[in-house]
Amino acid sequence: MISLFFPINFSAIGAEHLVLAVSCYVIVFLALFLLSLVFGILPKLHTRNLRKQMLKGGEQVNTLVAGKMVPGEVSAAIAMAISMYFEELHDQETSILTIKKEGKSYSPWNSKIYNVINFNRFQR
Repeated sequence: MISLFFPINFSAIGAEHLVLAVSCYVIVFLALFLLSLVFGILPKLHTRNLRKQMLKGGEQVNTLVAGKMVPGEVSAAIAMAISMYFEELHDQETSILTIKKEGKSYSPWNSKIYNVINFNRFQR
């Protein structure tokens, strides 16, 4: 019955092949799940530890952590400077195009098309 839907010979697939395929799929999906957990939990743990240090340490830790943080105005100024620098890297062009019409220049591509198409019927 299954051979009607799948015209493949499944008798060549043994039990060891199925075990290998299933175990490989399980390993891959388990690795992806663990990676998603690691990348989802690590930032939360880092911010929790930072909050605990700020609450426990008092004023010393607060000034130490605040000294490491960059204000938003400084970040905006750095981003604007980088953007302006990358815009200056492009040279200014005149945007004038000069088009010259040439006669039939030889090319292997258009010589092949002349052999394919019969132009005698198109001539008057």
